[in-house]
Amino acid sequence: MPGTVGRVPTPATHAASETDASGAANVVLGHPWAGTALGPPQGWDPGLRGVVDLILASPVPMAFTYGDDLLLLYNDGYAALIGDRHPGAVGRPAAEVFADVWAEPGVGDVIDRAYRQGESFLEKEAAFPFDRHRPGSREQAVFTRGHSPVRDSTGRIVGVLTVAAETSQVTEQLQSLSDVAAALAGTLTLDDVARVALRYLLTAFDADRVTFGVDDGAGWRTVRRVRGELLDEADERLPPLWRRSPADSPGPLIVAARSGVPQFVGDGQPLRDIAVDRHDQKVRALAAQPLRTSVLRGGLTVGYHEAHLWPAAECALLAASAELIGQAAERARRFETQHGTAQLLQRSMLPERLPDLPRLRIAARYDPGVDGNAAGGDFYDAFLLPTGELGIVLGDVAGHDVQAAARMGQVRAALRALALADPRPDAVLAGLDRLVGSLGTETGTYELFVTVVFGVVDTQRRQLTLASAGHPAPLVRRAGPDGGSVAQYLDVPPGAPLGLGCAPRTTTVPFAPGDTVLLFSDGVVERRWQSLTTGLNDLAAAVAGAPSGDPRALCAVATAAVEGATEDDVAVLAVEHALMPSRSASMEVPAEPTAPSRVRHWLTAQLADWQVPEAVIGAAVLCTSELTTNALLHAGTAARVEIDLSPERLLVSVADSGTRGTVTRARTDTLSSRGRGLGLIEQLSDAWGTDPTVRGSTVWFEILVPSG
Repeated sequence: MPGTVGRVPTPATHAASETDASGAANVVLGHPWAGTALGPPQGWDPGLRGVVDLILASPVPMAFTYGDDLLLLYNDGYAALIGDRHPGAVGRPAAEVFADVWAEPGVGDVIDRAYRQGESFLEKEAAFPFDRHRPGSREQAVFTRGHSPVRDSTGRIVGVLTVAAETSQVTEQLQSLSDVAAALAGTLTLDDVARVALRYLLTAFDADRVTFGVDDGAGWRTVRRVRGELLDEADERLPPLWRRSPADSPGPLIVAARSGVPQFVGDGQPLRDIAVDRHDQKVRALAAQPLRTSVLRGGLTVGYHEAHLWPAAECALLAASAELIGQAAERARRFETQHGTAQLLQRSMLPERLPDLPRLRIAARYDPGVDGNAAGGDFYDAFLLPTGELGIVLGDVAGHDVQAAARMGQVRAALRALALADPRPDAVLAGLDRLVGSLGTETGTYELFVTVVFGVVDTQRRQLTLASAGHPAPLVRRAGPDGGSVAQYLDVPPGAPLGLGCAPRTTTVPFAPGDTVLLFSDGVVERRWQSLTTGLNDLAAAVAGAPSGDPRALCAVATAAVEGATEDDVAVLAVEHALMPSRSASMEVPAEPTAPSRVRHWLTAQLADWQVPEAVIGAAVLCTSELTTNALLHAGTAARVEIDLSPERLLVSVADSGTRGTVTRARTDTLSSRGRGLGLIEQLSDAWGTDPTVRGSTVWFEILVPSG
């Protein structure tokens, strides 16, 4: 007989008596059977009466169809299966009650065969279309059903007993296991694995509380989700809130992870010793399953607020889930180790701090390629020359491996040495050409492909002298005639890449106060599906339309100017010739609960002393407080707040030394309590972004200062 979707309610067991009848039993016993072929209950055959008593007293969904008309009676469990057809189905022919599906294979035919021919029938894991609530609504229910002929005391077949065990939940759990395997295949980091695992465990096991944890050097770190916790798109993208625990923590997850033995508590207080809030205190039943991998130790837990039996099938599903999650966590740990090594190598070869000059503002940004798992050859540098001028360079060594990064380090170091001896751009690149050619001969590798653009900024003469070895031409943003801004590519002879007999030529262009020059790698503008010209035009339009010429803001604008992901590394260096010197200050922020308050007081006093408009102060203090809280919360380390004020804008940055990673932009109206701070920054600032550093990351924002 038909089933339904969802869990089968388990009715309280009761005797089939007039005084104890309830629910379906009450309807069955109160039905006017005297007017049917079954006759009044007082005259029922003892064998038939015994079957009816068994059905009405059983918590398992059961139904009985009697006689040639297959009149229907059933218990509470079966009533829940047939939904809105109850109570009208009692005493009616089954063919009428289930007229919409009776003729389909495996429905009416098997019941009729059991009655007419005395054949028992068992069907496992059958999916059945069933209109449960209203006509026209057909849902898929999966259940195991059995039909057996029922005989009276004389041995004559008088009807059919149907037992239906709903198995949709098990089927859905197995399907969800397949879905989570696919989702885990796309994870890269432990943060990714945690998000997928927690979402899956909470849904598949219909749990009240789930956790995921891994070893973390001398201790452990765990992350939790609870039923009813509101997480929107922005929260899912933010890093999970990991909790640190000591190596000897008595928590069930950590005990299971250490021992490799799963733990199951059906009813008790399994989290009494480690409870941090009411969500932990309310847990009565808990399963803790270890993750068995060769690279890390970890575990997961599933908990309920009510007592819960742990049947073998559910324990097996949990073990299978842990196996999949453990494999993904192992891959993530390997990835993070490789990623961290590659990125540390890459960034350690780049300047950790750029020159701080009164009339030149400098910023740079480096983003790894599409997977971020390999060191690359893009590099930038800015340094003072003996003449007092500023040397700037951006280059690209072909390749995405450790060898490319090593070559990049050699080229960058050689360029700086050559520039300090003779800063003429053409002479520097000619010397580099000989070096790259020599490296190719020495290693037997004649496929070294290195492009570089090198320039010298002279603020006294207000000019910029450049030479290029096969590199994209720099972009300059200048004030336009209508009060806006324009962005133009400089006419720099590209020359040949280094190592190919490069004969560079120099170009000198005006570089007046208010101008900003942008050097970039080809990963900024190249996309497989569109022409290079399109990418260059998009970059120029984005730079011209930026709110200000501030270098940090322009670096962020440049890296996002061309739509779509790039498969190459991205490096950008921007230098602004300021109209007036800026004022700057900084504060070291300890990882303490009172730190955001101290930052607010310091920033308010500093900006008031600089006579910044009150509206700007209010917005800046609010945004800085949010960023400081975010840095301390996710990185868990001390932070550094830096402010830089020019006549045009206020720039504030908050740097940490943790491993938080890039904060993702999100629309304000989709952010919840944790993400709303970032949405607030997007609303109150004119530009904001994140910059990775050698260790940790920096989040910054810019607010334009009204003139007059």
